[in-house]
Amino acid sequence: TAGAEDGPGQQLELDEDEAACCRWGAQHAGARELAALYSPGKRFQEWCCVVLCFSLIAHNLVHLLLLARWEHTPLVILGVVAGALIADFLSGLVHWGADTWGSVELPVVGKAFIRPFREHHIDPTAITRHDFIETNGDNCLVTLLPLLNMAYKFRTQSPEALEQLYYPWECFVFCLIIFGTFTNQIHKWSHTYFGLPRWVTLLQDWHVILPRKHHRIHHVSPHETYFCITTGWLNYPLEKIGFWRRLEDLIQGLTGEKPRADDMKWAQKIK
Repeated sequence: TAGAEDGPGQQLELDEDEAACCRWGAQHAGARELAALYSPGKRFQEWCCVVLCFSLIAHNLVHLLLLARWEHTPLVILGVVAGALIADFLSGLVHWGADTWGSVELPVVGKAFIRPFREHHIDPTAITRHDFIETNGDNCLVTLLPLLNMAYKFRTQSPEALEQLYYPWECFVFCLIIFGTFTNQIHKWSHTYFGLPRWVTLLQDWHVILPRKHHRIHHVSPHETYFCITTGWLNYPLEKIGFWRRLEDLIQGLTGEKPRADDMKWAQKIK
């Protein structure tokens, strides 16, 4: 299992010359090329998204706490659990989609959003070398719209109306946003084996967030299972019913596209 962190569990068949050139990790030719595609423009976008996202999180959290009542507790707990489950499923859906379909060559989304997924399979520990901005910038972008909508409600609705009509729902949405925002940070922690805070390792050990051993299963080539990376709670049941495989068969039957073709292309680069 330790090798799963360094590269796919099933190596591609290469001749001796190719094997000498092709290494999983930062020295892999594909990994170097993909890392070089991280641009100043992308960095600026991530900075803007992180600053705006966490400003809105702080604003909305303050308003939710001001509206909190003890009688809301059961619904808040239900909202936390539901938010974690749905965030886990959505993380799997996005992860599966970006891993399985599309290409780095696609306009706009290719270099900006698909590129990190291709790099991650060739160099799984690259994410541990990314700082907070690079790790979380894209997730912050995704959660901006619901955060802005929540902030708008807090600015335009009366406290009474919010408490009666919106509070339990907004708590659920806020928990979903928090889990979604921190999904890639949780993913990064699942690849980090040294220096994690004790509270993070406890959450991993209790399976509140994605455990390290659990996520290793995904990093066995050809990376076709255990896509959920927020809590990992849904990985086993989705695998048991063949959810991702059935979805891939359906899309391949409709489009003729082969799953993970672009992922394999980058893995096979040796120069």
